Amino acid sequence: MTDVQHEGERSLAQLEEEGDIAADYIEELLDICDLDGDIDIDARNGRAYVSVNATDGANLAVLSKPETVTALQELARLAVQTKTSAFSRLILDIGGSRDARRGELDALVARAAERIEQGAAEAALPAMSSYERKLVHDLVAERGLHSESRGEGAERYTVITRVG
Repeated sequence: MTDVQHEGERSLAQLEEEGDIAADYIEELLDICDLDGDIDIDARNGRAYVSVNATDGANLAVLSKPETVTALQELARLAVQTKTSAFSRLILDIGGSRDARRGELDALVARAAERIEQGAAEAALPAMSSYERKLVHDLVAERGLHSESRGEGAERYTVITRVG
């Protein structure tokens, strides 16, 4: 383990291997669906990122719905886990779905921040994935507010309050 690598974190080589395995899995899926897409692999923030972008004339819209991306991400993570015997925190993006979801979450946080500014003690957001909650925590911090996660499992959600 290197000085900058913490226990449980994956090395760059491990993340690249995860990305390659997931990209192969997603490429096979695209072939089965007769869809074209360019696949990019990246490693950042201790995670492998696999992005599928549309080529001219390709229709990735059928796969870029948030629920579909989440399901495909879980399948890609299972493919990685099967080959590496290690849990993967891989992130899959199809047709810009992650950027679109970040925009939706930003709007959700903005509405919650307005409720706080209007005097609400706290504002709870709907249950969401750990990745989405992480994005929400970052967006909330950018607004100078406090957030914490509550609940368990699939029902875990974020609550926003004033700082202090």
